[in-house]
Formats: sequence, C-alpha cells, structure tokens
Amino acid sequence: MEFKRVVVTGLGALSPLGNDVPLTWDALINGKSGAGPITAFDTTLFKTKFACEVKGFDVNQYLDRKESRKLDKYAQLGLIAAGEAIRDAGLDGEGINKDRVGVIFSSGIGGLNTMDQEVGYYCQNPEKGPKFNPFFIPKLIADIAAGHISITYGYRGPNFGTVSACASSTNGAICAFDYIRMGKADAIVTGGSEAPITPTGVGGFNSMNALSTRNDSPQTASRPFSASRDGFVMGEGAVCLIFEELEHALARGAKIYAEVIGGGASGDAYHLTSSHPEGLGAILVMKNALQDAGIRPEDVDYINVHGTSTPVGDPSEVKAILKVFGDHTYSMNVSSTKSMTGHMLGAAGAMEAMVCALAVQNGIIPPTINYEEGDNDPDIDYRINFTFNKAQKRDIKIALSNTFGFGGHNACIIVKKFEG
Repeated sequence: MEFKRVVVTGLGALSPLGNDVPLTWDALINGKSGAGPITAFDTTLFKTKFACEVKGFDVNQYLDRKESRKLDKYAQLGLIAAGEAIRDAGLDGEGINKDRVGVIFSSGIGGLNTMDQEVGYYCQNPEKGPKFNPFFIPKLIADIAAGHISITYGYRGPNFGTVSACASSTNGAICAFDYIRMGKADAIVTGGSEAPITPTGVGGFNSMNALSTRNDSPQTASRPFSASRDGFVMGEGAVCLIFEELEHALARGAKIYAEVIGGGASGDAYHLTSSHPEGLGAILVMKNALQDAGIRPEDVDYINVHGTSTPVGDPSEVKAILKVFGDHTYSMNVSSTKSMTGHMLGAAGAMEAMVCALAVQNGIIPPTINYEEGDNDPDIDYRINFTFNKAQKRDIKIALSNTFGFGGHNACIIVKKFEG
C-alpha cells in the first residue's frame, strides 16, 4: 500500500503563555514562564500553591453562555482552540466534504472541574439525595470535547478521543496521521485539552509527591535537567492541529506548516507512575517512530523531550536518547518547553507537536529555561545541547516529540520541514 502524505495546515492554542498561537509562540521563543500562584481555588492547606493557568480566560467571550454551561472547562478550552485551528486552516469554508473530515481530540483526565463540583455538592448535602446535574456525565467524560467539535462544525468523519495519560494527544495525533495516510479521511482535527488545576487535581498529585513545592519562586520551579528540580509544575490549556492529506491541502491552496512523517508507541511494562530507569520504553518508542518515518537517527535535528522536571524521569529520558542516537545526540538540539508551559498532561503532546511544527517552519528552537550555572546532576550528560535559557536559531529539517504517560504509555511523533 502506498501511503498518502500528511501535512499540518492549521494551529490553535489556549495556553498558560497566551490565548492564541502567536502569543504562545512568542512567549516560547522568548523564554517566558507561564507559572504563578493558583487563582482557581484557595490553596492555603495545599503543599503546592502555584501552577501554569490559562490567564484572562472568559468563556463568554468565545461561546454562547447557554451552550458553554453544558461543557466542562477542559471541553470549553478544546472547542475554542479547535475553532482557531479550523479558521487558520480554512477548513470552515465552502467545498469541504465533511464526511471526509474527522475529529480525534484527546484528554488524559477529562472533566475534573465537573467531578469536583458535582461530587463535592453531593457529599456536602447527602440528605438531599443524588441530585446530579443532567449534564454531569456528558461534561465529565474524556471524549466529549471531540464530540462537541464534531457537532459544532458538522464533521462526520472518524470521531473519538484517545486516553493514555500524558501521551493522550500524541496517540490521538498518530491515529489522525494513520487515518489520513491510509486514505480514510481528507483531514482530521486533532489535539488535546486539560483543565486539572482543581482541589482534587493538585491535591492528588501532591499526595504522590509529584509536584514541585517551590512556592517562593513559581516561575523558576519547572527546571528540567537541573540538579535542583523537585517535581513538575501542573499546566492547563488546549492545543489543536489540523492534519490534512497533501493533495487535498494543495488543491484548496492551504498554507502548510510542516509535514508529518512518522509516529510510534510503546509500553514501559514497568511501573504505574515511574518511567523505566534505563528508559527501555522510551528507547523502543523512538526507534518505532524512526522506523515508521523511514529515517535514520542522524536525520533528526531537534527533540522536544518529555522533560517534566522530575528527579527520575529526566535522567531516564536522557539515557534513552543517548542509546537511540549515540554520538549524534551531541549534534542535535534538545529542549523541554514544559519549563515554560508546565505539564499540560493530556494536552502536552499536542502542545509539543505544535512546537515542533513551528520550530521547523521558523528555524528556531525554544529553550529549556531555569537552568542555573553550576546546577549539574551527575546522572545527566551535559555535553548534550539542552538549549538552556535562550532560544537558538537553526535550520531544522526534522523534529521529534516525546510524550510519556502514567501507566507506561509512550508515544512519539515526527515532523519534517515541508519542501513541496
């Protein structure tokens, strides 16, 4: 079977760095942090009191009030980001066969705000009986953002969400890539959204000791590959990409950000929450993606790493990269944009796929911020170019994005500079 070529023709974002793609990208290349004190709830009794929140977000500026009340915040964010991407791609115009356009839009957790509100109300008022909002379940489930996007824009192609923790939206993007290259769709609206900055979200991750507790300096708390890292910083938001079959895109004169050339998946088969210390699953997923793309390790110029700023995760990913890329590791750029966005959980893969597409298009690599002089971890090979603290210009032909999730779920997607 001869595969069709797949390109990225639209982007949308609501992120801790900005409420659209241009603002988000500008903040990324200028090394700005999206972290700050949590405003969503009272954190007095919480170990972690900060996160990377979407700022200045008023859903009523985007959606009809009656309709927005039917959506959890995660779905609101997803629907709005999808709208930006769809308009950017011109996929809302005349002549689009909506039977051939699908939506594969993911979330790792889904409607956590709704869960907190509804279960909290019941627990506080048990004498009133189980009086739940009739929209409770539709607002809660992790696939419903995909459903809302499909309904809003009338897209009748493949419609679902993938759930694999922090790898959710990367797995969704790989599914979108496969559907199009196999000729089963002309275009797919893909991406991810997450709104986990709630009492149960922060409290739950705090109980695992997974979050940074650097409350005195939120903006420097996410510090991947630094010896002083103490956990990840939670982020929220949504990112959407339009994947489209090349000839379909060219026929309608769509602009093209990048070409998608491969994807891979693997399992650690090791631990519920920790990555394999030797990076075995990470090694396998990168090898699988390279093989799927039909390229050699030496062809990759940039890796946007999972890089969550956790004591165990960062060294294991470095070991995996060195195992796969060998001496070429020292010729590549590597960076973790989670140092700026925080960890957007199920939306992280979509964010980082977008970063890779914009990096190859613009020839610039966003930095890994918050590294301090002399902050050396003996388990990290600092001969690697981690693009610390300042963006670097580079002609990037191929970029790879890693995402690893709780449960040992690993996913990797590769994009290439589009050259006609």
